[in-house]
Amino acid sequence: MFLARKHLSRRTILKGAGASLALPLLDAMIPALTAEEQTAASPGHLRRLGFVYVPMGCDHSRWTPAADPRLGDLPPILSPFNTVKERISVISQMELRNAWPGTHATSNASFLSAARARRTESNDYYLGTTVDQIAAAHLGKETQLPSLELSMDLIAAVGQCDNGYACVYQNCLSWSSPTTPLPPEANPRIVFEQLFGDGGSSADRKAALQRRASLLDSVRDEFKRLKSTLGPADQQRISEYEESVRNVEQRIQRAESAASEGDLPDVDRPVGVPASYRDHARLMFDLQKLALQGDLTRVITFQMARETSNRTYPEAGVNEPHHPLTHHGNDPEMIAKVAEINRFHVSLFSEFLQQLQSIPEAGGSLLDHVLYLYGSGMGNPNLHDHQNLPIVVAGGAAGKMQGGRHITFDQPTPLANLHLTLLDQVGIRLDTFADSNGRVDDLFEPVSI
Repeated sequence: MFLARKHLSRRTILKGAGASLALPLLDAMIPALTAEEQTAASPGHLRRLGFVYVPMGCDHSRWTPAADPRLGDLPPILSPFNTVKERISVISQMELRNAWPGTHATSNASFLSAARARRTESNDYYLGTTVDQIAAAHLGKETQLPSLELSMDLIAAVGQCDNGYACVYQNCLSWSSPTTPLPPEANPRIVFEQLFGDGGSSADRKAALQRRASLLDSVRDEFKRLKSTLGPADQQRISEYEESVRNVEQRIQRAESAASEGDLPDVDRPVGVPASYRDHARLMFDLQKLALQGDLTRVITFQMARETSNRTYPEAGVNEPHHPLTHHGNDPEMIAKVAEINRFHVSLFSEFLQQLQSIPEAGGSLLDHVLYLYGSGMGNPNLHDHQNLPIVVAGGAAGKMQGGRHITFDQPTPLANLHLTLLDQVGIRLDTFADSNGRVDDLFEPVSI
């Protein structure tokens, strides 16, 4: 049961039958924070990192901004970022040298590891510890989940998937060691239970769900009691958070009901998720928002689609499968369709950033207190190269990131340099990472024009 107190602990949890609900950062928590927690919650300090992967590169002609240090008019693919332009930076001429030879498997595998994948079709795979897991080892000690690995696609393939490389390289972005891949989860119900369920086996959680109409129903009285001890601003914050959790849960329930009554899903889509890619992606982003807001985890990876994905995107006006379109042979119509898919992915990520910007936290917004890396491990998909990767860094870095800019290098520069820089921002200082040869310091320095 919740016990009222003058100052709430940051770790206050509302308990119910089969439910365990963490709370967002409230004004009432600030006086009760430990010295370390106060530092983490204060302006100028960042302790959250996210990584979003999109497959098969991009159409550079519609992606690349003008060669100017300040972002002006955004090119077509990036145009959905207009409302959060001052919270993003586009970085050009980054490469993954260790992803060569150019394959889909190595594009995905090297994105967060910058390491060379051992070519094997068996289980003797070997890669490298990924940047998110280095961060999780430091940031995840005080959270319910050290890290959260998400995807949009059902992981069904095993064995060899791409030119002699085991499927694990395409399936998993995150590796906690060179031999330990972390499979992502695409089913929003399972993720929801990870975040808000009260432990137990899958069968226990399923039984608990059947005993109640909603997770929030079991903590409703605790919510009411909590609100009676808070000031008006915190009451509003709690109400909005409660509504967000309920909204996500209801959308998951509707998707599950539709799946039990409707047609068979797309082969890449798990049973029980929304039929629409857009709705599914929005749910997965909303789960990330709730996880960050409740400090349930501070490190998230999200694979928006797998390499070699044959998804179609009718919502973006593209009815042909993605992967074949990327082998366009410079056909203008096919390239234009690839660009529409690129823009569609960007639009969903931009919506997520706008949501984070709307949530107050620690004298700013939730967006002000995160850093997200969005991009692909492939540059030009028609060539299967790993140069000039499409890369965007978003967030506020607790006031330290200078957004609204286009950073471009004179020559190909290791993506590992950016990984080192992001680790610096969450207080993890390494001398090197994979094939790094420096840092991207411009990202956190005033623009020089």
